[in-house]
Amino acid sequence: MMKNIMPKLLLVCLSLSFLFLFSFEGRGQSTLPKQVLFEAGQDGYTTCRIPALVATKQGTLLAFCAARKGDGYDWAPIDVVMRRSTDSGKTWSPSRVVAHKEGQTCDNGTPIVDYKTGEVHLLYQINYAKCFWVCSSDDGVTWSEPVDITSVIETYKKIYPWNVLAPGPGHGIQLANGRLVVPFWLSTGGKSHRPSIVVSAHSDDHGRTWKPGEVAVPDNDDTVIPNETCSIQLADGRVMFNSRNESPQHKRLITYSADGAAGWSKPVFSEDFFEPICQATLCRFSIKPEQSKNRILFCNPDSRDNPWEGGKSTPRSGKVRRRCNLTMRMSYDEGDTWPVSKVIDPEVTGYSDVAVTPDGLIHCLYESGGKGGNMYMTNQLVFASFDLPWLTDGKDRLEASDKPLNSR
Repeated sequence: MMKNIMPKLLLVCLSLSFLFLFSFEGRGQSTLPKQVLFEAGQDGYTTCRIPALVATKQGTLLAFCAARKGDGYDWAPIDVVMRRSTDSGKTWSPSRVVAHKEGQTCDNGTPIVDYKTGEVHLLYQINYAKCFWVCSSDDGVTWSEPVDITSVIETYKKIYPWNVLAPGPGHGIQLANGRLVVPFWLSTGGKSHRPSIVVSAHSDDHGRTWKPGEVAVPDNDDTVIPNETCSIQLADGRVMFNSRNESPQHKRLITYSADGAAGWSKPVFSEDFFEPICQATLCRFSIKPEQSKNRILFCNPDSRDNPWEGGKSTPRSGKVRRRCNLTMRMSYDEGDTWPVSKVIDPEVTGYSDVAVTPDGLIHCLYESGGKGGNMYMTNQLVFASFDLPWLTDGKDRLEASDKPLNSR
């Protein structure tokens, strides 16, 4: 009797283990499913740009977009719009406006997930002159009234007389101690957005008050017009800023701080990241001991093999490279090396943001296409989802002992 039962029990256990791993790993797809979340020409918008994407503590995906009217460029009338997904990106709510001021520029929506409270914070700028904070306690269903926090950034005028400010773009981060950190770029060049520096703002009371830090990346002959910056906290507690810049070297700038506010290390160029002069994004996938490995994701258009050059340049800066070949990279050693590299989209692409849901799926929202071949006039924002086996060609996967992601 026992001999007959044991094989059946073994089969049941193996089946349950397989089902657990499959549901935790994601869909295990062999092809990369994509869907258009925001499209030019809809709802009176000329173009859609500047994606931001976060997964809330509950696993809800919030996708943000700069929906632009008029000529579609940076200073056009712009709304920050958003869509929600509660099923890991399979279906989405209709688009809704989160920030609007009639005829003015509302842009650079920068969400930050607060894992301590479950709230989602959002910073954005109006006319590159004011910065506002709003908060959602219900995973983006409703938002608080906007609070003007421009005075925090005005503090920097004591050392840098900026006339243009912008948070992010992309998402901000929360440190293990609860601090919220958001990179900003400031410029004294008005509508040219050049020259510029990188600074940060932080909150230690869950967004209710904000404070300035120190200059993270100055503008000099070494750094060359640093601006849009992505960030991440490393396993040892340090905060890393990874900054776009216009150096002829076409490499990203890296700097570190112990607290995301002060004591920034001297910025250095990274040999690992090609810089086409475009925004990029960083995202934590997993961290020990909650998961079996440390993994960090980085995404940007890696067009180093594309010979096309053009666009605007200054005597100090390198020529703009074509924004194409959107590539996801992954590091297992907290950014020292990046052995994993996979192309998400080889065509014209631009800004992107990345989020990870508790089921282990990686999600990327990115600019795709360009009207009349103009890569600054994005046709649509595309959403793609994949898992570790897809990214690593089957060489890596979550283990059954790993806790669900976003379990902080």
